[in-house]
Amino acid sequence: MEMPSLLNDRYQLQETLGTGGMAVVYKARDLMLERSVAVKVLREDFSKDPAFRERFRQEARAAANLSHPNIVTVHDFGLDQGHLFIVMEYMPGTDLKSLIKQKERFTVSEALELMIQACGGIGYAHRAGLVHCDVKPHNMLVTPEGRLKVTDFGIARALSTISPDEHSDVVWGSPHYFSPEQAAGRPPSPASDVYSLGVILYEMVTGRLPFVASDATELARMHREDKPVAPRYYNSSIPSALEEIILKVLSKEPSSRYRTADQLGRLLLGLYDTGAETNQKKAFVHDTFQGVRLAQPIQNGEKMEPTPPTTTVQPEPAQQMLLDDTNDYYQDQWEEEAPVDWKTWALGILASLLLIGLIPFWFYIYIMLKP
Repeated sequence: MEMPSLLNDRYQLQETLGTGGMAVVYKARDLMLERSVAVKVLREDFSKDPAFRERFRQEARAAANLSHPNIVTVHDFGLDQGHLFIVMEYMPGTDLKSLIKQKERFTVSEALELMIQACGGIGYAHRAGLVHCDVKPHNMLVTPEGRLKVTDFGIARALSTISPDEHSDVVWGSPHYFSPEQAAGRPPSPASDVYSLGVILYEMVTGRLPFVASDATELARMHREDKPVAPRYYNSSIPSALEEIILKVLSKEPSSRYRTADQLGRLLLGLYDTGAETNQKKAFVHDTFQGVRLAQPIQNGEKMEPTPPTTTVQPEPAQQMLLDDTNDYYQDQWEEEAPVDWKTWALGILASLLLIGLIPFWFYIYIMLKP
């Protein structure tokens, strides 16, 4: 089927920005709002599947509810002339994978600046009850100013419903970046996204992937069984603290990693702040975790506005497990970081001593008054 030049009587396709196994991305003109947008058009065989179309609609709605400076905004989605498409904000720049190929190896400061932002966007989605499922540098766009935004939220989860037997790059993500549990065919969790972030960080600071093989089956086995070579073996300038973080993130068991991308991001931000040349650091890197409210989970496919963390919601069971895990993390952080109020302790001890000291006095009064 020939690709139309106008979708939904609104989006005028202008040029091709990229082509992949599952979709083609176009730069387009929104004729209604008179602005540039990016339109991702999925393969025709995906569009013909009614079950997938419904799943795609639900995932697109969930993605459209995410509002964060490090997430590509979803404006619209639909089906027109047999083509399923999703409309996103247009971002000038390039994907992170292309930058990795160009630079081969990032400085520690450069890698942290980008990864902190990636963790901020993905961590926000985790708090909203969404797992990306296909975290890789191809899905991270970087502007000339160094602003990073994550894209394709929900699309990987929608594609995974097409056929359980079709374990290809198109459906299940790049085998270089997926987690051991995904490699074993188990459902992904926030910790799966964290593992993928660790693979990207490893690649950025060492110039190579932790696991390389000639086919996807062998790669899956390596993710499940093999230990990665320590990053400092390839790049001695990597701080030992960063190496420890990377190796923890690449643990085989999800419970051994950091629980959410937020937790990883805050650790990287602390490491970033201890580095040199603080006067040259990008201000928006520190804004990544500032003033972001918790987003309410998506219920029944409906779009819901973000709410303050004090709001009580009734998420679905799977989302409740995710939120419980996230809340456990923040509770652990509070317990670890809350300062000890020594004044309160001292007053409590003094009051206890005074109370104990009154016991002999009242016993004496009792003896004196006893007939």
